[in-house]
Amino acid sequence: MNGLSTMPTTAEQARHALLLLGAPASPRLLVDVHSALFDGDLSMPALASLRRDPASGLCAALNLDLTPARGLVALAEWPLERRVVTPAGQRAAELTAVIRVAEFVAMRPGSGRAAHRLLRALAEDVPHGPEALDLVAATRAALEAPELVAAVEAEEPMRAVAVERAQHLSQEQQLYGLPAVPHQRGGE
Repeated sequence: MNGLSTMPTTAEQARHALLLLGAPASPRLLVDVHSALFDGDLSMPALASLRRDPASGLCAALNLDLTPARGLVALAEWPLERRVVTPAGQRAAELTAVIRVAEFVAMRPGSGRAAHRLLRALAEDVPHGPEALDLVAATRAALEAPELVAAVEAEEPMRAVAVERAQHLSQEQQLYGLPAVPHQRGGE
């Protein structure tokens, strides 16, 4: 036995899932997407071990205050515009990811039961998704809802300011965010 493996590394597996989703995502979603649609053994503990490893190509998504967005992993190669998240923007990205996954599954005629279970789980987060005959159409309708469109537009100026501020940070801070400032007691 020569010890060589054709199995993708943990970082490569996470990258595959993130590229398919197209936006920062939770480690749980990365593991679920990868295990349902790709070969490999991506796991939560393995993914957690890579979170601050610059060689992994993974980094944190950033909140408007440039602290790490809790529970969201991104690709370091993505521009800051894609890694700074807002509540409505993240909701729109999640809906877009559902469409991307559903279209990916539809292109693979032999998709197994795991892929269909993943789609059912993703449909739970789409209005009328679980009962929709066409998940993509239901998701597009949710994505084009006037309330969501207005909320994304309202957040855009704040997001643009955060991206501008982030461009003045060190490379490490751009990838992993600023440390959260602890709440100070007293002095009120």
